[in-house]
Amino acid sequence: MHVVDAGGFSFTPAPHAACSPVRSPAAAGRIQAPAPAERMASSGLQTKKRDNHNGHFVQPTNPNVATMQEDVLYHFHLSTSTHDLPAMFGDVKFVCVGGSPTRMEAFTKYMAKELGLDHPGAEYPNICVGTDRYVMFKVGPVLSVSHGIGIPSTSVMLHELIKLLYHARCSDVTVIRIGTSGGIGLEPGSVVITRQAVDASFKPVFEQMVLGKRVVHRTHLDERLAQELMQCGADLREFPTVLGNTMCTSDFYEGQGRLDGALCSYSEKDKQEYLEAAHAAGIRNIEMESSVLAAMCGACGLQVAVVCVTLLNRLEGDQVNSPHEVLVEYQERPQRLVGHFIKKRLAAAGNPRDL
Repeated sequence: MHVVDAGGFSFTPAPHAACSPVRSPAAAGRIQAPAPAERMASSGLQTKKRDNHNGHFVQPTNPNVATMQEDVLYHFHLSTSTHDLPAMFGDVKFVCVGGSPTRMEAFTKYMAKELGLDHPGAEYPNICVGTDRYVMFKVGPVLSVSHGIGIPSTSVMLHELIKLLYHARCSDVTVIRIGTSGGIGLEPGSVVITRQAVDASFKPVFEQMVLGKRVVHRTHLDERLAQELMQCGADLREFPTVLGNTMCTSDFYEGQGRLDGALCSYSEKDKQEYLEAAHAAGIRNIEMESSVLAAMCGACGLQVAVVCVTLLNRLEGDQVNSPHEVLVEYQERPQRLVGHFIKKRLAAAGNPRDL
């Protein structure tokens, strides 16, 4: 068994390239028949250059990325040879990810209003319009990306997102998952800020098979960032906000001890004992993406957090049966908290709209 500790891979402090003004993807992103020099400037080979500005840069741990003539981000429908990634994304400071494409588009519109960037007739085009795998929206320094359901889909998105941020020469980036979850011992509508992402055995690790071997990654999350988000919840005073461990599973039904799936190999007593043990271990919610997010972002020097609302208390049932309008409002709670956090960060940096 090979153990990889996220703390063992750190970002590379380096000078920072000045942020380019961001134009619309249609106007600025796609490079039309670039000359050889222009093509080289937009390639992965050139992204290793850094100008004189201090910052903590996103740094993939894969050394092959820096030597690629072209890097095709296939599931985003983007490429270093056809898109000017520094111009499109160089000013990104916050990346908010969530499972639902609709939710991430709504978050973009919400942030546009909160940052004073919205105006009548404003449109926020999907940057990944050439694919139906993921959606991506940008407003100011905030990038919103969908990741689908579960670890595999999230992992694919993160590989390409991290490389995108690297090629765009982004620095001091914070990644936050805003999503939904099942609570353990919490009232529906509570917002959980993850202290530690754990697996179904309550261990703070993420396991995967690589070349036939089991590799175990640590899943540390930034404690100061979690506390900062907790303070934002206290500032708002709109809904219960708690700090607790989050259990990440590979399945929605049996993997989370539900009794209502097509398959069930355990009793209700078994389920209750398991969930009560999880609660005793400090776990306050269950979802399906936090561990891979913590492992991959931590390895590449990204400050990362997970903020999820609970849709039900799993100690009391398995099915999400609240009225639709109630669930919609619940899902807006992490958005409001993270929006408040972003505005505070920007204000502290001296500019309410940018860093």
